[in-house]
Amino acid sequence: MIPLRDNIPSDRFPAVTVAIIAINFFVFLFLQGPSFSLSGGQEVKPKPIVEFGAIPYRVTHPGKDCVLALPGTPQEQPVCQGTAAYVEAATLSPQPEHVTQPPAYLTIFTSMFMHGGWLHIIFNMLFLWIFGNNIEDSMGRVRYTLFYLLGGLAAGITQVAVSPDSQTPLVGASGAIAAVLGGYALLYPRARVLTAVFVFFIFLVEIPALVMLGIWIFLQFLPAVGQLASPDVGSQGGVAYFAHLGGFAFGLLAIKLFAQRRSASYGAPRYPVY
Repeated sequence: MIPLRDNIPSDRFPAVTVAIIAINFFVFLFLQGPSFSLSGGQEVKPKPIVEFGAIPYRVTHPGKDCVLALPGTPQEQPVCQGTAAYVEAATLSPQPEHVTQPPAYLTIFTSMFMHGGWLHIIFNMLFLWIFGNNIEDSMGRVRYTLFYLLGGLAAGITQVAVSPDSQTPLVGASGAIAAVLGGYALLYPRARVLTAVFVFFIFLVEIPALVMLGIWIFLQFLPAVGQLASPDVGSQGGVAYFAHLGGFAFGLLAIKLFAQRRSASYGAPRYPVY
């Protein structure tokens, strides 16, 4: 189920939303160095992710840095000081690669602008483009920027709380965008969203925003329950479901504190979004 557009036009150019999208693509293309090969393999270089991704173990164990074990091999992964994996990595060949890491608390913010692959960033930015412009309209640019960053912070803290010893870096704007979705669900529940639904074939249907976003958060909740049994994101397909839940909850709780108005188009007669 992929949203394509909603039926609430922006009241003004969504400068902050566009800037966030541009920053994310800049970081992905020029700092993470994604692969353009169709032959498979890693989509992005692991070193920038270890450097600027939010590693829960670093957040919960101040002063403990991480290295990249088995660099240049398919098994390369971050391991952190004070763990058995760190001691074992020192006995393996090739030797661990040391990386320069900012303070752990800062990585919760830097990780919001990094992504694990092409589909990750494309779908995140699509959701942000569709729903972010109206939330920006409702708040103004300064409030919206603060709302977005605090939503990402809430998302990261939620995931760290669930998996405090995980050495898998958290990357992606999904948590901050989930906050935008939570705010949108309360602010514009009756907006119509043109959605591509895959059931053997592709169907284009208009769905009320509350229904569409309700289905989305339900699909995050189910695997999140399973993730409780094994909280390490790396062992659960690489998706930080609790970050999505934490961001969405922040959006629901904070939207009335940040939003100042609804779009004038929301109360106007609605037309098909095709």
